[in-house]
Formats: sequence, structure tokens, C-alpha cells
Amino acid sequence: MRTPIMDWFDMEAPIFAFSHCPDVVAAVSQNGGVGVFGTSRIPYEQIKDDMGWLARHCPDRPIGFDVIFPSRAPHRFETMRPEEIQELIPREHFDFVDDVLHKAGVKPPTPEERTAEIAAYVTDRLRTHKQSEARLEIAYQYPNVKMIVSALGVPPQAQIDRAHELGMKVGSLVGHPKHVKKQLDAGVDVLIAAGYEAGGHTGDISGMVLTPQIVDAAGPEVPVLQAGGIVKGRQIAAALALGAQGVWTGSVWLTTSEAETTPLQKQMIFEASSGDTIRSKARSGKPVRHLNTGFVRAWEAEGAPKPLPTPLQGVVSDLITSRAAKLQSRELMSQPCGQAAGMLNSESNVRGVMYAFLMEFGETMERLEALFNAEKA
Repeated sequence: MRTPIMDWFDMEAPIFAFSHCPDVVAAVSQNGGVGVFGTSRIPYEQIKDDMGWLARHCPDRPIGFDVIFPSRAPHRFETMRPEEIQELIPREHFDFVDDVLHKAGVKPPTPEERTAEIAAYVTDRLRTHKQSEARLEIAYQYPNVKMIVSALGVPPQAQIDRAHELGMKVGSLVGHPKHVKKQLDAGVDVLIAAGYEAGGHTGDISGMVLTPQIVDAAGPEVPVLQAGGIVKGRQIAAALALGAQGVWTGSVWLTTSEAETTPLQKQMIFEASSGDTIRSKARSGKPVRHLNTGFVRAWEAEGAPKPLPTPLQGVVSDLITSRAAKLQSRELMSQPCGQAAGMLNSESNVRGVMYAFLMEFGETMERLEALFNAEKA
């Protein structure tokens, strides 16, 4: 079985793997898929180091490079100083952050510390178009980057044209059929149908319903990948049956030995059921599916301030999540994860996950063929 997109990228399996960890990205590409490096929350200088590492450890296999271009994040933020952005955040949100930290037994930042942390976040990780374009300049230097992807929003025309000039494909995640025309008009090559069940930024239509609509809207010449809750080979077969040419995976790689996730984060995923995740604007100002931790519950509680629009909410939430990461606080952790958490129960490695995907996919196709042949008989 080969789909056209597999020939585009010389793939042995129709599996794209989103990860913030270079080790996962390289291992997936080396094992027949395409690893896609998620960079939006990684500091700029670290991205340069990570891409150098990927160039050395995965020089002959294709990889992807993922950024975000929020469609409703005002461009005025790109020219504002950190102190000007801080002034846009209501005092009640800072008071709320301090209260959440106090209740978790964590010392809140002093005013001076808060100002310094916000300045660092705004300078490097505010997720503006300007910052994403600077990240892409790094990707354009490496010939093994064969696809750039926008995880949120339509990529700017100049970036699509630049990628095409360099022989790269351009992908974009979509959560509603109404988004397809704008993406295709801009020249996007691959659409990723991001179902409601996915981790991270997601829409509110389930993959079973969304994918065939995206396939129909895209037409036969544009490959579609299905994203959301895919951790089993039989789900790859289902995605292909819906018209997709492959799958876009994420949460499953969080549980691998190569991943950057800590033992606590893995334990939280292993203990979670598919009902233990929630979509909330608490992390970024746009709907993100996380494990339902104390961090999310605090923002969703009655009387909590309403999350701010993107990118301001990220500035506020980082004051909590950065401390949660350092302290490994289960209560304050914001761990994006899809509803597939209920099927993730133990650690494996990337090669093992790829093998399990393909074994179950093959078994599923054999079972379906047997059913078809029995019907004919």
C-alpha cells in the first residue's frame, strides 16, 4: 500500500509525527515516517542548536518544521515593547496567577521577577508572525527540511512562496471545512484535518466527521492527513478509508523513551482515561486540549477571570506553567494531550511504536480483505 504523499517524501509508512523533541523527530524519519519538529514554544537559540543536531543525526531523511501563524493575533504586538504588552494585562489576571501559585504552595514572582519573565517570553515566545518567520529562516537553511507546517492559521504568502522556491511542501492544520478554500487559495500543499479529539490546538468537530469533509473540499489533487487521537494501526486504516493519505500523530510520542517528557508527565498520561482531558483557552487564549489538571480547573472555575485573547493569555499562563515545569508540580502542570490518553498505558520507543502501528495496520487490512472475500463467496 502506497499513497501519493508517501512518494512525495519517500516514506515507508504514512505516518507524520509532531514532536517538540529532536530525538523523536529523527527517530520517526529514520524509521520510515516523517518527524515534524514543533518549534513554537522553544526558544530561538535552542531551535538553532536542535536543527544543527537534526542535520547531523538525520541528514538523509526528510523532516518537517512546524510554526504557528495565529489569524487573529493583532500584528501590533510585533512592534510593542514587553512593558507595553504587560500594561495590556488586567491586574486581576496577575492577582489570579498569584492566588493559584499560593494555593499550590509555590511562591509567586515578585513584581521585578514578573517583569523580567514577561520580557523574556515576549521577546522570544510570543508566537507572533514575526517570530514564526524568524524560526522559518532557520529551517530554510537545511536541505533535509522537506515540509513546513502551520499549526494555527494560514501561512503568509511570502513564506509559502519561499518554501516552494526551495522545493519544500507546505502543510496546514484545519479544524473546519470552511478553512479549506483560504488555505488552498494561498497555495498550501497538504491539509491536516485536526479533529476535536486531538491534543493541543483543536477545533470542535470530531475526526470521523471532519476528515471526509476536508477530503471532499480539498479535491483529489491535495493530500489530506487525519489528526486526532491516533495511536493504533487500525486507526490508520480508518483514516485511509475516510479518504486521507496518511495520519498526523502527536500524543503517542510523548510516551516514548526518546521524548522530552519527564517521568511525571508520562505517569500522568498513563493514568489518564480518554475522559480526563479538556479543551480550554487557559493555555494560549485559543482552545487547547490538555490533561484536566489543577491548572486548567483553576481557569475554568466559577469566578476565575476570562482567558485573554491570543497572545496575551500565553504571557499570563507562562507565569504558572514555567514554574510547574521547573518544580514538576502535578497540580500546576499544563500537559497538552489528546483523548487517546486512554489507550496509552506504558512507555515504548519510537521504533517500537512504528512497528506496532504497521503490524496492527497490516492485520486490520487482512481482516477487512477476509470480510470482503467472505461477502463475495
